[in-house]
Amino acid sequence: MRSRLSYAAFGVLASLAGVAAGHLAAAALEPSSSPVLVVGSSVIDLTPTPAKEWAIRQFGTHDKTVLVGSVLLGVLALAALAGLLARRRLRYGAALLVALVAVPAVAALRRPGATPLDVLPSLVAALAGVAALAWLARAGSPAAAGGRRGVLIAGGLLAGGAVGLGAVGLWLASYRTRAVAIDLPAAADPAPAFPTGLDQRVPGITPFRTPRADFYRVDTRLALPVVDPEGWTLTIDGDVAREVSFTLDELLAMPLVERDITLTCVSNEVGGRYVGGARWLGVPLTDLLDRAGIDDTRADQILSTDVDGMTISTPLDLAIDGRDAMIAVGMNGASLPREHGFPARMVVPGLYGFVSACKWITRMTLTTYAAQDAYWTQRKWATDAPIKISSRIDTPKPLATIDAGRTVIGGIAWAQHSGGVQRVEVRVDGGAWQQARLGPSAGNDYWRQWYLPWTAERGQHTLAVRATDGAGDVQTAVRATPFPEGSSGVQQIVINVS
Repeated sequence: MRSRLSYAAFGVLASLAGVAAGHLAAAALEPSSSPVLVVGSSVIDLTPTPAKEWAIRQFGTHDKTVLVGSVLLGVLALAALAGLLARRRLRYGAALLVALVAVPAVAALRRPGATPLDVLPSLVAALAGVAALAWLARAGSPAAAGGRRGVLIAGGLLAGGAVGLGAVGLWLASYRTRAVAIDLPAAADPAPAFPTGLDQRVPGITPFRTPRADFYRVDTRLALPVVDPEGWTLTIDGDVAREVSFTLDELLAMPLVERDITLTCVSNEVGGRYVGGARWLGVPLTDLLDRAGIDDTRADQILSTDVDGMTISTPLDLAIDGRDAMIAVGMNGASLPREHGFPARMVVPGLYGFVSACKWITRMTLTTYAAQDAYWTQRKWATDAPIKISSRIDTPKPLATIDAGRTVIGGIAWAQHSGGVQRVEVRVDGGAWQQARLGPSAGNDYWRQWYLPWTAERGQHTLAVRATDGAGDVQTAVRATPFPEGSSGVQQIVINVS
């Protein structure tokens, strides 16, 4: 039994050494080509939409961490089997390790925009893993001179080496994807002075402007792409009069606009956290499209492609209907963070991110939905996806216990590109709707804070909120899940007053 356990441990240690070596190689080349991340990305692509939505609901922004951990656990289980096979014949165990690494190697080659170099981290992982297994098997053989002590020394050295390689790989990947600051010119068309929100007056309310570090992030990426701003270009092609390309310096030399815009993810549940407000700086999308010439186009979509081949489709008629759609280069007074699309991304107010917010954008192709499907349209998500009128209670928190007496109910509401939020109402214990007080407005494409003074009496209470937009449309109470065009319904929470 001890021998079997030892060889299973040999397989796990060898696999960890291979994973660490492969991750280090990927960090030096392309972080997303790390074997575990490549497999994780393939799992994301193959996972049915309901399962993805369940993962986001259950794990939130930690869903990718859970996915990578699950993939790694599966790899280690098979690695233990490889160790057991090596107990009989080393080549059997080595063959299983090579087969394990073949999976990410093939997956890496099938990624959009893949190059032969993307296979190199998997090859490094295979060589390191097989070499480590052979070393451990030799140390554990009856003929080995060191005996039990030799096995422990070999295992300790290998474990330490794996930790060291992994740490260096993590540091290198972090260094290569660190924030890069570029000098941004002043906007030719600046936004109005940003008003003071209710942040200080209503404790617990969402900040009127979301700090860059707190802005939500939901995408399919397990590793941030490394984009050299000096070599980056944005190309517009397809059904246009002429193909054009822009460098980052050329974009920054164009007249820039500055706008306060709220972004929302289609995965946001009623009362969810995947929404954020920021000040964006960028080139109007129509200015760029005019350079390419789209007057006689037959296209009905802009197919945006990021630096790694991810595609997003945006309805052309909505992108050019007068809203402040832009290719953004700045966020809250600084260049874009890597995780939010550095060096440039698309921002289209009033549309959910999956049809409007291509990050790390490098190409816009004017085409038709009949001719080309983007990543999400292939998965049967909606093509036109206007953001629905929504509101959220920030304070008190669901299931919170608060003191009886004078307090406030507060939160945010948004109704982008439909006249903005004009009214918010709160209902307590199923009673009449009471009009809340609104915070200042930063424009129709930006959320608004709201609050309602309330005398809380002891007991359990149910609170609900709804918003009305500038056209007089009231937030619907009809419940809908995020798939395929965004959630809807009125948020209700239960609190206790003591």
